[in-house]
Amino acid sequence: MPELPEVETVARSIAPLVGRRILAAEFRCPRVLRGSDPEQMAAALRDRKITGIHRYGKFLLLSLGGGGYLTIHLGMTGKLLLTGSPGKHTHAILTLDRGLLLYDDQRQFGCFQYCESFPERVARLGPEPLEIGAEEFAAGLRGRKTSIKALLLNQRFLRGMGNIYADEALFRAAIHPLALASRIRGARALSLHRAIGEVLREAIDAGGSSISDYVDAEGRKGFFQVSHRVYQRTGEPCVSCGMPIRRIVVAQRSSHFCPKCQKR
Repeated sequence: MPELPEVETVARSIAPLVGRRILAAEFRCPRVLRGSDPEQMAAALRDRKITGIHRYGKFLLLSLGGGGYLTIHLGMTGKLLLTGSPGKHTHAILTLDRGLLLYDDQRQFGCFQYCESFPERVARLGPEPLEIGAEEFAAGLRGRKTSIKALLLNQRFLRGMGNIYADEALFRAAIHPLALASRIRGARALSLHRAIGEVLREAIDAGGSSISDYVDAEGRKGFFQVSHRVYQRTGEPCVSCGMPIRRIVVAQRSSHFCPKCQKR
């Protein structure tokens, strides 16, 4: 699933759409609307000017002239494309005053939603990982009787963190994914806060991680995957100590770590 760096990259790649007008919208698969009526959705977007494009966690928000928001979640395989032609897996087409914005999604886990006011599902998300201060982050760990990996995946704790960057940040901070969050204090909490910021910024600079389907709106793959130190490197030597990287399941997600470098 595209995480914060990938969604940020997509947001930046569609930024030129600010100021464009949506002439028409076509939704070919009702599933990506999660119960909304395709015709009503199309009518709500017709002749609306895109006034802003923002990322909130893993969500993209398009502000529309006259009020209202189009919220897009890419799911596991969703792609927003400014290039190419509609194909078999194209489930939404926004016809603009110049060009098209296509939404392709092979597995159809992504979704579009239109709201007159700021979307409630987005408002409920936790703070932005690239903006939260070290003291606020450390305070958020206190009293959390859960593993740090599970907490980092909780979108109410930090919005936008996912499996890849949680694993990479924990490795950089030398913290085991099963470490109890409430016991990460002082210098360790500061180290993790710093590692989260570093890995996210580096991944954004690299255009994200293209593990399978992810590309930006111009069809370009990211290349941060070549810099992964633990994620999906099970059995390979740790870049720091040479110990084989291990994989366990935490919060129903694969977690990759070095059993020597990362401590509970």
